[in-house]
Amino acid sequence: MDTVTGTIRQYDVGQINTGECVSTDQLTVFAYLTAEKAERYRQVMRAFLHAKQRFVLHLRPDEVVTSLHDDGTAVDRDGVQTLLAQLVEWGNLRADPDTAEVATVEEFYRARFLYQLTLEGEAAERAVAHFEDLLVVPGELQTSALADIQELLAELLGLARAEAPDPGKVHRSLTTLTTRLEELTDRARTFITGLQRTVDLHGIDLEAFLAYKDRLIEYLERFIGDLVVAQGRIATLLADIDAAGSARLLALAAERDLADRLEVTEADRAAVHARWSDRWAGLTAWFVAPTDDRAQADVLRERARRAIPALLQAVSQINQRRVSRTDRPADLRTLARWFAQCPSDADAHRLWRAAFGLSPSRHLKVDGDTLDARADEPVRASISWLDAPPLQVSPQLRRTGHYVRRGRPASIVDRSAEKALLARQAELETAQLADARAQLVTDGTVRLSELGHLDPAAFGAFLDLLGEALSASAPGVAGPDRAVRVTSADGGLEIRLTPTDDDRQATIVTTDGALIGPDHHVAIVDLTGTDLGRPRRATAADDVLVPEEVGA
Repeated sequence: MDTVTGTIRQYDVGQINTGECVSTDQLTVFAYLTAEKAERYRQVMRAFLHAKQRFVLHLRPDEVVTSLHDDGTAVDRDGVQTLLAQLVEWGNLRADPDTAEVATVEEFYRARFLYQLTLEGEAAERAVAHFEDLLVVPGELQTSALADIQELLAELLGLARAEAPDPGKVHRSLTTLTTRLEELTDRARTFITGLQRTVDLHGIDLEAFLAYKDRLIEYLERFIGDLVVAQGRIATLLADIDAAGSARLLALAAERDLADRLEVTEADRAAVHARWSDRWAGLTAWFVAPTDDRAQADVLRERARRAIPALLQAVSQINQRRVSRTDRPADLRTLARWFAQCPSDADAHRLWRAAFGLSPSRHLKVDGDTLDARADEPVRASISWLDAPPLQVSPQLRRTGHYVRRGRPASIVDRSAEKALLARQAELETAQLADARAQLVTDGTVRLSELGHLDPAAFGAFLDLLGEALSASAPGVAGPDRAVRVTSADGGLEIRLTPTDDDRQATIVTTDGALIGPDHHVAIVDLTGTDLGRPRRATAADDVLVPEEVGA
């Protein structure tokens, strides 16, 4: 009964959590993790946590035994009773008198308790479970999270424009939004960090690695494309929410957090408001670049792009090893196994001399006069360097560290056919790029809906330009300052993009389908200053010509 009383005193009204720091006594709930029977304690705590998830508040010792048996753990009732008593002493469990009717005399005289998780015990077990989940959670680039964030921001925009937003809906949307963004950030960081460690270049099968490489590059390119499109839309939604009154939504969410507290001080209210303001500022900085910094979405996109060349470099290293047939780490590992298999030290010494040949002085390359002198007067390998005559090393070897052997030089491999193939491929790529530029260059400013049909090469170049322009747009800016001007990665094309503000939709037809989105005024200019030698791509504006142009 003293144990029960002591446990109940922990929940005295004066000790209700009011946001103060956790005391040292409360940290004893983690003692079961380092105890002698840590695994058994973990099993018991998991049994209580699973019971609570099924809305079962109390468990008897027999029920704990049954739960452990169902999980494949053989333990008797006395052993469970000892574990439960120790967990009660640490503060993980709470023991209440079991007032149920007894069936035998032994049960009447035996102290019987009902056990349930304490607040500290549940928090400790959930913290350990969360720790284990973080270690095994896979890294990934969540395209679905970007779509969820857009939907949640659209809901918040509707609530911000309402006269009396529902505080519950506002709090739920903001909480889900921050949780989804944290999950996106954590999974992306885990994926990018472990990308270089995913492939073991010494042990993976070549065909499996090439298949993995293709899937990974496609995976990265798809995420980068989705991130570019989603970043522009999310930035626009954030600007619209700020204009409609994001501060009011944050205040409603903060008050919702404080609604169930017994006593609320001004310090509590200020801390909760500051926490929600920081979350919103971090969300905005993730997608919209601050004045003197870069957006986190831009940083993630850059790191994902850098992963593709690193993967291709790994492929190049594999191909180089296949061609040269040399692998220094593999050779050293094989030699280490040979040393381990030597039956005696003498055999190990012979293997050392055969592998490295560093014992005698004859491993040096010397000039012809020295070789002739040594032929006339041989010097045994066992003679000390101090007693042996000096070696006349070639001045070229002493000066440069290289020695050119005498005789016929090695044959030069004719690479003219390979060079011609590379030249033809470069010429073909240049022609494709010039043709794509000729299709994209516009005569002045046109609408996106007037671009017409684009072939795959021109459409790919146009998507790159459009993505850079949309990501560089500044949401919330009105007037002529909304125009965006960016150049392509190679500096050959410039796009000038301005919203039309008329809610019209643009459709761009390609070989693989149609791209549909908000219409914009667009002007694409060739910055190379060269005549491409191809007629300008026709637009819808070319259907109406003045007589002078027809005559020309």
